[in-house]
Amino acid sequence: MQKIPVTVITGFLGAGKTTLIRHLLQNNEGRRIAVLVNEFGEIGIDGELLRDCQVCDDEEDSNSNIVELTNGCLCCTVQEEFLPVMQELLKRRDRLDCMLIETSGLALPKPLVQAFRWPEIRTGATVDSVITVVDCEALATNQYVGDLAALLAQRQADSSLEHETPIEELFEDQLACADLVLLTKSDRVDEQTQVRVQDWLKQNLSPGVKVIPCQDGKISGDLLLGFNAAVEDNLDSRPSHHDTEEDHEHDEGINAVQLLLDQAFEPTVLVKRLQTLVQQQEIYRIKGFVAVPNKAMRLVLQGVGNRFDYFYDRPWKPDELRQTRLVFIGQELNQVRIESLVLGEEVNATI
Repeated sequence: MQKIPVTVITGFLGAGKTTLIRHLLQNNEGRRIAVLVNEFGEIGIDGELLRDCQVCDDEEDSNSNIVELTNGCLCCTVQEEFLPVMQELLKRRDRLDCMLIETSGLALPKPLVQAFRWPEIRTGATVDSVITVVDCEALATNQYVGDLAALLAQRQADSSLEHETPIEELFEDQLACADLVLLTKSDRVDEQTQVRVQDWLKQNLSPGVKVIPCQDGKISGDLLLGFNAAVEDNLDSRPSHHDTEEDHEHDEGINAVQLLLDQAFEPTVLVKRLQTLVQQQEIYRIKGFVAVPNKAMRLVLQGVGNRFDYFYDRPWKPDELRQTRLVFIGQELNQVRIESLVLGEEVNATI
């Protein structure tokens, strides 16, 4: 039986991976697609968003095509959860055309690809390609790589320059492993800035790897699927900062804080509080669902840095608690302080 082609979708927090996968599922053009989602934190925000796109297989349980891994970074836990999940999916490969794996925003792609060399997986699946999603606006405003122009000048002057932080190393490794880079949110910068970002990316990608602007995840599956790259057999050409390490470790200070609140919020009030919060704590990403007073629809909220987007995705279900559920990912986050600020409470003591 032919191997299932697996497309790995990687990229930094908030780059737009879930939006991309939702669009692929909603415009699958007859493809039978399995989706494997890795969550950071116990509240399955991304997984629920994907399930609610309402294109799951009607012949089986509505959740059967989407598997959430909730116990941490995928590349760190493959021996605990990834193998049995893949084995279960491979049992139904005669009913699948392809598979998408959305990695955690903190995951290195290469250890995941290496798992496809395992005998239990190798005979049934192959990594068709690695797609790296990059936030153009974030890169242009130096949120993740420092001063873009200065970094470019330093790289040109010193080819042996190494990054100092795990976040920057992660970003480099995601680019080094890519078969294609999708540049999201490029409509939020002017044309000159977009060109500058693309030029910088091209200088940091392997020869032949293309950079393609992508608005709201709207891109044809014909462009993303069918690379036939067999990435697991060509990893030597995709260098990583962690190639000489037996195990890699993410920054131990990065954690996830989860809030489950019965309170409803006006979107503009909540966003204003969150914008204040990100000025006070090192928060990389905020995402979740919000209950809005006197609204029958559920609000989806996503934030990166000071930038927040929100939209109503569906009505609350009759048997569903109208709760506000938020996940914060950042550096040494304090749950008590975050909850107090979200609720609008004053915290007088230093926590």
